[in-house]
Amino acid sequence: MESPVCQDGRTFVEVINEKYSPENFPCRRGLGIGVVVVPTACPQGSPMKDRLNLPCVLVLNGCGITKAGDQSEIAAFCAHVMELDLSHNNFQDWHEVLSLGLFIYSFSVFPENTEMIKDRVMHIVIIAHGSHVAHELRFFFFSPFFVSTQSSRNRKKTCHIDTTSFQIGKIVSNIPNLEFLNLSSNPLAGMTLEPQCAEAFSRVRRLVLNNTQVSWDTVMLLTREIPELEELFLCLNEYSGVRASSVVCPSLRLLHITDNNLLDWGEDSKDILQRLFPNLRRINLHNSGLNRWEDIEKLNFFPKLEEVRLQGIPLLQTYTNKERRSLMIAQLPSISLLNGSLVTESEREDAERFFIRYHLHCPEEELPRRYHCLVNKYGKLEPLAEIDLRPRCHAQVEVHCEEKVEQLNIRLDQTVAELKKQLTSVVQLSTNSMRLYYIDRNSAFGPDELKYNTRALHSYNIQDGDEILVVPKTK
Repeated sequence: MESPVCQDGRTFVEVINEKYSPENFPCRRGLGIGVVVVPTACPQGSPMKDRLNLPCVLVLNGCGITKAGDQSEIAAFCAHVMELDLSHNNFQDWHEVLSLGLFIYSFSVFPENTEMIKDRVMHIVIIAHGSHVAHELRFFFFSPFFVSTQSSRNRKKTCHIDTTSFQIGKIVSNIPNLEFLNLSSNPLAGMTLEPQCAEAFSRVRRLVLNNTQVSWDTVMLLTREIPELEELFLCLNEYSGVRASSVVCPSLRLLHITDNNLLDWGEDSKDILQRLFPNLRRINLHNSGLNRWEDIEKLNFFPKLEEVRLQGIPLLQTYTNKERRSLMIAQLPSISLLNGSLVTESEREDAERFFIRYHLHCPEEELPRRYHCLVNKYGKLEPLAEIDLRPRCHAQVEVHCEEKVEQLNIRLDQTVAELKKQLTSVVQLSTNSMRLYYIDRNSAFGPDELKYNTRALHSYNIQDGDEILVVPKTK
């Protein structure tokens, strides 16, 4: 049974302890599956157990996590973890959730040149706001966040730093084998990611940032710091465009950027897209805001793109299903999969020929660039002849009854019995008092009696100008 989420949220360490403890997860899947934690590494009263049944794929979505917790415990428990789902939690920053007041109480030497501090060992007392407990840390001072313009020796100094510091980074940096990370639906809008923190993501290969409203600049920073990133998910983040960037992400193969307000690829988009994702193979743009064929054509700037998923965009709403698929295939000559379906060579040729004919009557200045490429390939095609192979629905026939002749339009989908009912008002005979004959004007044979009341008229191949002969029955 889940414990209620406290007002200040829960830590990552608390949640994995609760979810994967032997009491809640009793079934061990073989010797050594659990992770041993040295008891002395845990402070007095730590909720951690001596052993947890922790799998290599952790699913901790919707657990109300706001903080990392003890990093040594994360490192001990999660060294083997490869996939981590932290979606639908309450991380509100890439860094610390609380502002900490850092009070530097004593140190050995504080020289004039602050660069010399890098190799000094500092004793720092961190006092959390709202807490009466101080924890003393001993660490090597490599971070650039502390700057002083005063010289001093063995004097108490106070430095206040607003460190919303490394909560997500604390978790990720302590999971050395992490390849998949899902941070979807954590409120990261407007939050800044420092390059030092971004380095913690360097081993991730698949990153999911759906519905985080994370900025495009942060995405670019992450792609720069993750050298082997292969899959990136950026759905529901309200992006309106792709801005120019000097970042190159040569390892990315799959990009999901659906359900955004993406309207264009920015200025000089050819240079941007070729440089940004040079090895991108698959892209999903469902429900984006693209509304111009020029934006579809710019997908060709991804030099190795093979698969495109592109449905629900404003541009395609007015087209039929056949027109949508054919026009997109013709615009994207390198793709082999469109919306999950294989594009065959014959389908591509048909689509490209359709594209030429579709634009035959467009003004010259409105013709897309792709039109001229295809005309060079196939020539300027003539419109296809329209051949209707559907059965005829009506025929204009002559109805002869004794000396009377009438022109009549008859339905060919009706039966002989229904035709007799139609003729009763014309020849003034009941259906039981008439016999019908069909005379084909182009046939050398004589009249063909319509004997079978349930037979459809179109099966006789009746054409315009043919005759129906009505003969009264003799008593």
